[in-house]
Amino acid sequence: MVNPKENNIDELIENKFYCSRRFAEEIEAIVGENKGMKYIDAIVFFCEKNNLDVESIPKLVSKPLKEKLKAEAVELNLLKRTSHAKLPL
Repeated sequence: MVNPKENNIDELIENKFYCSRRFAEEIEAIVGENKGMKYIDAIVFFCEKNNLDVESIPKLVSKPLKEKLKAEAVELNLLKRTSHAKLPL
């Protein structure tokens, strides 16, 4: 039988420390709530809101979120395009 105290500890740990899945969900929620907000801005906003250092975030960025950040950075000319073949959407 699971001890209710153990459940509380697990919840506290989950709420205190972020995993990459939960971090990605939080960023997606911020972008979804604020139309026009970029993923980069959402990450900075999240860090400011939770008193986190932006430099501690890279280990929390999941592969799908990393791809969205890369596409956004290319669109904003922050990264060079790896391929010039882009289909118009």
